Amino acid sequence: MIINPSEISLIRLQEILAASVAPRPIALVSTIDPEGRSNLSPFSFFNSFSINPPVLIFSPSRRVRDNTVKHTYENLKEVPEAVINVVTYSIVEQVNLSSTEYPKEVNEFVKSGLTPIPSETVRPFGVKESPVRFECKVLEIIELGNEGGAGNLVVCRIERIHLENTVLNEKGNIDPHQIDLVGRLGENYYCRASGNAVFEVKKPLLTKGIGIDLLPDFIRQSRILSGNDLGRMGNMERLPDLIEIEEFKKSSEFVEWAAECRGDTEKIHEKAARLIQINEVWKAMLWLMGNGK
Repeated sequence: MIINPSEISLIRLQEILAASVAPRPIALVSTIDPEGRSNLSPFSFFNSFSINPPVLIFSPSRRVRDNTVKHTYENLKEVPEAVINVVTYSIVEQVNLSSTEYPKEVNEFVKSGLTPIPSETVRPFGVKESPVRFECKVLEIIELGNEGGAGNLVVCRIERIHLENTVLNEKGNIDPHQIDLVGRLGENYYCRASGNAVFEVKKPLLTKGIGIDLLPDFIRQSRILSGNDLGRMGNMERLPDLIEIEEFKKSSEFVEWAAECRGDTEKIHEKAARLIQINEVWKAMLWLMGNGK
């Protein structure tokens, strides 16, 4: 299927983008109007875009159905300050409730049951239940259009970060399992960024990996090994040499595995894939090259 965005409805385009550009982090944004009335609303068009200066950007887009704007956008035009609160699994239902389109005079803190907590550098309140809160001042609002569905990019400079100790590990870093963030998908779907959903992918070596192109043909063209498997092997600094391969072939592991596989190429590659899954990439390479197929 090939789609020209200009030839489908905005609703359909929104469905496709929301479901494919995902999961998206969620900004639970607190703002205030000149009369001191608080507003709280979540936005999944959100991310960090700069460290120096520290900048977050979110977009309270114009509504597709009637081209109206959110109270968040109106407030920011008059009081250019906000608190961006991260969304965790423990508050996701309350956050969902805060997205209800209540009248401007209604306080979403009250409706959602979330607790307002005073900020240090800005007027809007933070959300006490959120373990990370960013006090921000708006640098710029970039309006991408004036029709339904147009985004309004709110460029925010971080003035203060409130970080709860409960989500930190022994190194003082945020533990993904402790913070238990959620992300937005399409339709009514969310995802939970903890438990088995969290995995590591090591960054490319500073010394540069050999690349998939330098793997032997019988490995690169395997019907069993996945692209991820090949990527892990391509991130190795070098291939084993002949001495290392011959030494491994004398090991009890190799002899036992060879007896199990009996020269069956698929079984050999399946064993290599299992080794890679438990981070034994070097051993997987020795095993494959020791078999030569």
